[in-house]
Amino acid sequence: MTTQQAPIAKFLIVFAAFVIVVSGLKMASSLVVPFLLAVFIAMIVSPLLVWLKQRRVPGSIAILLIISLILLIGLILGAVIGSSVDSFRQDIPIYSVKLGVMSEAVQQGLAQRGIDIDAQQWQNSFDPSAVMRWVGSALASFGNVMTNSVLILITVIFILAENTRFGDKLRIARGDKSSQAWLDELSSSIHGYLAIKTAISAVTGLLIYIWLTILGVDYAVLWGLIAFLLNFVPTVGSFIAAVPAVLLALVQLGIGSAGLTLLGFVVVNFLMGSAIEPRWMGKGLNLSPLVVFVSLVLWGWVLGPVGMLLSIPLTIMVKIALAANEDTRWISVMLGDSETLSANNS
Repeated sequence: MTTQQAPIAKFLIVFAAFVIVVSGLKMASSLVVPFLLAVFIAMIVSPLLVWLKQRRVPGSIAILLIISLILLIGLILGAVIGSSVDSFRQDIPIYSVKLGVMSEAVQQGLAQRGIDIDAQQWQNSFDPSAVMRWVGSALASFGNVMTNSVLILITVIFILAENTRFGDKLRIARGDKSSQAWLDELSSSIHGYLAIKTAISAVTGLLIYIWLTILGVDYAVLWGLIAFLLNFVPTVGSFIAAVPAVLLALVQLGIGSAGLTLLGFVVVNFLMGSAIEPRWMGKGLNLSPLVVFVSLVLWGWVLGPVGMLLSIPLTIMVKIALAANEDTRWISVMLGDSETLSANNS
């Protein structure tokens, strides 16, 4: 094999391995998705575990307190949101019919003004009711995953228990303190990101819920939850969260309330995403829009709607891990956006 063929062969081997791994993840998605959710939950509550340990709370008791808190939050969310999800899914056919009628009226209005579009082509190209059906299927998918709550909870317990001893095991295995220092720095960065992002997302979802409740939009708690979850997805998450709420406001209350609903989403996301979040978090963790889009498409295809939700936080964690090592920092730079690159060069 010549020296020119070696890089090509290496690339093909790596690409083939990537395809095999992705295919395996897709086939095992029913097992992988609950595990990723458990990792995500454990990463969010890990700072609380560290805080309890600093207060000299024994590890087993600290984990018990955290699991009790997770159970309490889960029960509250299940009671409040579960019935709303069921009611919304039952009402989807009604909303779909109303949106279909409005879409047909728009098509006929365009035809009267000389813009003649075939009705079947218009329906295939512009079907707003498909958004409602997609939201219903996404909520159902998320609900199906949460039926594995016992498996997720047990996995969280084991991850938290391992977290209390992993640093010591790494130091013993490597025989020096540099590895633990790197691990501490990495953990601090990831926990800081998740804590700030979770707090900002929670405030975003709460503000959206309050605004939609004032406007009288149905299922405001659902749209607040979706705004909270999709706020973890930069660039496109806020737009995706706004679409079903705006369409529902259009069907239920008319074009004026739909405009106010859209305005509320724009104001809240601009305030939280452009003013508050950069001040707290800085711009060093931003991802390239291309990376965001590819992550959403890839992990949405592999793991479904839950994969789309977790794709960006997991990619951010990988980016932080790559940035913490000199040998892989260049990959972290390539994943970042152009604003971050300009800031680093100035």
